[in-house]
Amino acid sequence: MRLGTSQRENALARALAARSAPYVDLTLSNPAAAGLPVAPVALPSAPVYEPHPLGLPGARAAVAAYQGVSPDRVILTASTSEAYSWLFKLLCAAGDEVLVPEPSYPLFGYLTALECVRAVPYPLRWDGEWRLDAGELPFSQRTRAVLVVSPGNPTGAYLKQDERAALASACRARGVALISDEVFADFPAFEDARRARSAALYDDVLAFSLSGLSKVAGLPQLKLGWMAAAGPGAGDAVGRLELIADTYLSVSTPVQLAAPGLLANRGVFQQAVRARLATNRAALAAARVGADPWDVLRAEGGWSEVLSIPRSRTEEEWALALLEAGVLVHPGYFFDFPSGAHLVVSLLPPPAEFARGVEVLARVLRA
Repeated sequence: MRLGTSQRENALARALAARSAPYVDLTLSNPAAAGLPVAPVALPSAPVYEPHPLGLPGARAAVAAYQGVSPDRVILTASTSEAYSWLFKLLCAAGDEVLVPEPSYPLFGYLTALECVRAVPYPLRWDGEWRLDAGELPFSQRTRAVLVVSPGNPTGAYLKQDERAALASACRARGVALISDEVFADFPAFEDARRARSAALYDDVLAFSLSGLSKVAGLPQLKLGWMAAAGPGAGDAVGRLELIADTYLSVSTPVQLAAPGLLANRGVFQQAVRARLATNRAALAAARVGADPWDVLRAEGGWSEVLSIPRSRTEEEWALALLEAGVLVHPGYFFDFPSGAHLVVSLLPPPAEFARGVEVLARVLRA
């Protein structure tokens, strides 16, 4: 079995399943469940089926305009997860390796295993902000791609220009592709001139930029993602991806027909999200007083915040204590934080609910 046979619940999952009392969910990540406005959705009917493996021209043009690239470099998928799957098929043979950031969202291990590819972690370091050091990447003879998430989930760190240049140089020297997950790129917490642009806007290394309607427009239920290819060999890669896409034809016609309007009206959702993120970040900062033994590792963007917590309990023990008090958070080990002293909270809940949750969180963590 590619995924193994052990799928045991941890103590937090068991406690949550046994709980009957209400709680504040500070793990909410589904924008469709967060009470946020989105652009009106009216999927056109599609009485005639004329599949285009890379995507309908109008939809690809709309994505290309959003990305700032040529439509001939855009490939539509049903999700970013599917985009990863296709890229692993394109770039890797069974047993090959891709380098993945740590800490990060626990998705890459499953996606790589399903393609018989090995995920090899590389570290992100915190020294007041999260950093990637290209010199620390564990390249091997079987490395075929490096994955970056910009901004990271849950770290919220954007790839900086100097980091990207060093990473591109290292990848180019080894014939390795760069895969950049940019689903949260539209949600910076503040401006920073050091940030790299989308990976699709450089031409010094074969690269793929990934995103989709789930985060860009708050419409995960519509299942439309995309990737944009750039750099040496991008044209050939798109041609090979067309064969993969033609094998599956997974993207529905109605969502492709609706894509231009949904992207044009994404501001309805994005403005509401940015306002909520700012409000909840302020509430989280205000909940901590100077002597508290916990702190916020300030995110540069995205929808999450990482907390450093006392080592007097394990992450799981803190999470269980918080759930007992009526607040659900993620322990850091869920995202492979190495030190065992982190919690992760989502900034998506409605502000009044979020404020109640962080009040309880601060009280429990200072006890």
